[in-house]
Amino acid sequence: MYILHFTIVVRGALQSPIWGFTKFYLGVYNMYMAVGRTDIGEFILSEVEEHSGDIVSIISGKFGISRQRAHEFVKREVRKGNLLQVGRTRSTRYFLTDGKYIQFSLVLTPELAEDQVWTKYIKQMIIKYPENIYRICNYGFTEILNNAIEHSEGSTVFIEVKISEKNVEFTIMDNGIGIFEKIQNALHLLSIKESILHLSKGKFTTDPSKHTGEGIFFTSRIFDDFSILSSDLYYSFKNEDWFLSSEKKESFGQGTGIRMIVSLDSRKTPKEVMDKYADQEIGFGKTIVAVALSSDPRDPHVSRSQAKRLLMGLDKFKTVILDFKDVESVGQAFVDEVFRVFQNEHPSVHFDYFNANNEVEEMIKRGISIS
Repeated sequence: MYILHFTIVVRGALQSPIWGFTKFYLGVYNMYMAVGRTDIGEFILSEVEEHSGDIVSIISGKFGISRQRAHEFVKREVRKGNLLQVGRTRSTRYFLTDGKYIQFSLVLTPELAEDQVWTKYIKQMIIKYPENIYRICNYGFTEILNNAIEHSEGSTVFIEVKISEKNVEFTIMDNGIGIFEKIQNALHLLSIKESILHLSKGKFTTDPSKHTGEGIFFTSRIFDDFSILSSDLYYSFKNEDWFLSSEKKESFGQGTGIRMIVSLDSRKTPKEVMDKYADQEIGFGKTIVAVALSSDPRDPHVSRSQAKRLLMGLDKFKTVILDFKDVESVGQAFVDEVFRVFQNEHPSVHFDYFNANNEVEEMIKRGISIS
């Protein structure tokens, strides 16, 4: 720099052979640095999905530069919109903005907005897929995250999105009270399993002034595979069928975990699914109810009290379809309460049923003929 400065002052920049050499050297150096930046940037984008938590160390070792310099290259990709940064300090991780995997945690506050979370973290991952896939993912993600924000009473929510060659999979877990326990407390239910019954009907919410209770009902049917883990109970809905089991995961703890999977080949649309359960007068007018969820598997469905718990809230619908899967038998009082007493009190509600075994079918037909 001393020689360059001396040459410029004494002999003039345009006439100095030293200046000409310096310009050539600086041009080569800048070109080298530009190529280096390009190489490192391309390396970051190709490796970050495999090294989301240690990409800085990987770059430092690969290119022989300091961690501080490597971090600058990563931050450059964040500024360019190619990477998303989640977490802080040692927990910092980086993900491709339009990549196939991301996981992050957020603090649950009333100010947290599910649509903004979608736009910041998820949108660019999904927007390249068919419109119906985008709409399914957007509807389900925002509905379930909103439930965590407004109902979970938790402090943190964990979100994971995985995209494979065949599926898009969402996992949303909060550390709150647990969805089944909250419904049990709200309805003063003796059995927590009954919470699943009322949740699966649709139109049930613990906060009717702000919600319709339709979100989980439709989300479970728009996605190809939908499941809830809470209070050591695992409920899933897949291929128009439900499954319930006891399942304890020590790593999960308290709260609610929801998983949603949709095939990239799915032809469903949210509107098509909603129209299937729609009524011109009241909108969401049709529901399918799993009768087995109204009683312990060891207890037969015989009493009027069991029937009344099953029928709770069904007066809000025009069509009710009862699913008798896993129901071994029903009693006369149960059938009478459902198919005569309730029908007389709510003549505008139409009942149908399926999955009834021979014994259940016979009792229902006998009850209907008497009514």
